[in-house]
Amino acid sequence: MALVTEKSRPWWKEAVIYQIYPASFLDTNGDGWGDINGITSRLDYLKGLGVDVLWLSPIYESPMADMGYDISNYKRIHAPYGDMDDVDRLIRELKTRDMKLIMDLVVNHTSNQHAWFLESRSSTTNPKRDWYIWKKPVYDAAGNPHPPNNWGQILGEANSAWIYDETTQEYYLAIFTPEQPDLNWENPAVRAAVHDILRFWLDRGVAGFRMDVINLISKHPAFPDADLVMPGERYQPGTPFFANGPRLHEFLAEIKTKVLDTYPHEVMTVGEMPFVPDERDIVAITHQETGFLNMVFNFDLCEIDACRGGIPGDFRMSVGEWEVADLRAAVVRWQRLMADGGGWNSVYCENHDQPRSVSHFCDDSDEWRALGSKLMAMMETTLCGTLFVYQGEELGMRNLPREWGVEEYKDVESGNFWKKVNQMYPGDEAKLDSARKALRAKARDNTRTPVQWTSDPHAGFCKPEVKPWMRVNDDYPIVNAAAQLEDGQSVYHFWQRMLRFRKERPEVFVHGEFQVVDGENKQVFAYARVGADGERWIVALNFTGRDAMVRPGEKVKWEVWNYVGEGEEFFVEGLEGGVKMRPWEGMIGRVVV
Repeated sequence: MALVTEKSRPWWKEAVIYQIYPASFLDTNGDGWGDINGITSRLDYLKGLGVDVLWLSPIYESPMADMGYDISNYKRIHAPYGDMDDVDRLIRELKTRDMKLIMDLVVNHTSNQHAWFLESRSSTTNPKRDWYIWKKPVYDAAGNPHPPNNWGQILGEANSAWIYDETTQEYYLAIFTPEQPDLNWENPAVRAAVHDILRFWLDRGVAGFRMDVINLISKHPAFPDADLVMPGERYQPGTPFFANGPRLHEFLAEIKTKVLDTYPHEVMTVGEMPFVPDERDIVAITHQETGFLNMVFNFDLCEIDACRGGIPGDFRMSVGEWEVADLRAAVVRWQRLMADGGGWNSVYCENHDQPRSVSHFCDDSDEWRALGSKLMAMMETTLCGTLFVYQGEELGMRNLPREWGVEEYKDVESGNFWKKVNQMYPGDEAKLDSARKALRAKARDNTRTPVQWTSDPHAGFCKPEVKPWMRVNDDYPIVNAAAQLEDGQSVYHFWQRMLRFRKERPEVFVHGEFQVVDGENKQVFAYARVGADGERWIVALNFTGRDAMVRPGEKVKWEVWNYVGEGEEFFVEGLEGGVKMRPWEGMIGRVVV
């Protein structure tokens, strides 16, 4: 285990980062959309929870084809969210509470309404033409234009990633949606413009960036056809060629040396990096001495049930069974890889692109929701890495109700998926029912419903007479912040206690060594966290709805568990042999020497 020094403990390693999806946080101006002032008004709530840093999903000016990930101006604010004065006030209010702000940096692509793209598409000779990726068509015998290769879109694999432009009669690359053209990072002027955006926000007081799909900025220069992995489909996943390209490290190093390293304070960076086939690349990019980013988000844990069924080719929407062994393997792999390779982990179980963790990994029924939510909190707060909590996770918010129709799903990916299934299997009720189940389990909409603040209409997200942009989950009368703040045994208060527990023992739970315990257990995921001074704790998590037995192999004084109720003892003496666990029970204890 590497020696922990002050140099190896920058502020962002021990920070608790809370992700806010602005549209769904809190509406204060009466338009049914969350806004920046709503965020500012809840800073004391977040500070009380134990949050140190806010990460805002995009708040920039946007036509909202993909909920703000299609940016038309990086230096202006999306009007329904507020304006730059509101952002400046938020930063000031954060500073008074010793909190920080990181922004979502989306620079693989822009909106097709961005001034850069409007110029680029105006003519083939425009100076900004090569700011984006344009290619001539491939013509068939009849003279009809076709895309230059067979890549499909990420958010709609039935569609080409190339969009034909009638004005100049060429195709532009748009990997996500037609409204999100990819920037040409091979052009030095593009990179300089991106560097300018970073400086603009850093000079304004931002502490760092979450970099959206940052490993897609370098692409294979030949743009070859993708391999045929979806038989019968016209378009194929082009991920081997549009992700992790040959100049990725160069571009990231340039950002670090030309921008980030020029600031006196340490700027935090976390990269979203899907489609990485070689885990060593992630370790290298996050190496604490020679890497380019502080950490990345990997998807192994959130995708333990993927690629085992569902609609062919739709990896994200595939739903299969998973076992505790799968969860253990995903967590252990990255805990060990980063420790052994000198990198650093991010720790998260849900975000704006994933389902709710209690619905994904536990039983979210009324009987077990709270216990499952607390179980997830116990795991997340005891793993090595920087901790990310998503809005509403601290309340145990759930996926969309199973009774909701497809029309309630607002996300562009959900719409494209449903359209594709209907095109592939028209009238096939069995396939359509499977698709509905996939949406209920995996759709990004699941974490985008408004935050449930109270039991008032619309959960207090907006005024009763205002229609929220997305329907509020029906369970808000029983799952809401106001009720949980009054209940000392609520999910909120448990998260608060666990965050405090983690912060009081950073040498163990943030920086300590990770060791697997009872590694063949089919019900319980158990592990030890060990500080540099030998202090040793055991975490045991029953990820099943049945009684289980865990064998820690040493004497443990159990001090924390999620079954604690009013008046119960908060610790008991454990056993050297097996310890019986109840359904969805979590236990944390100190090893007694």
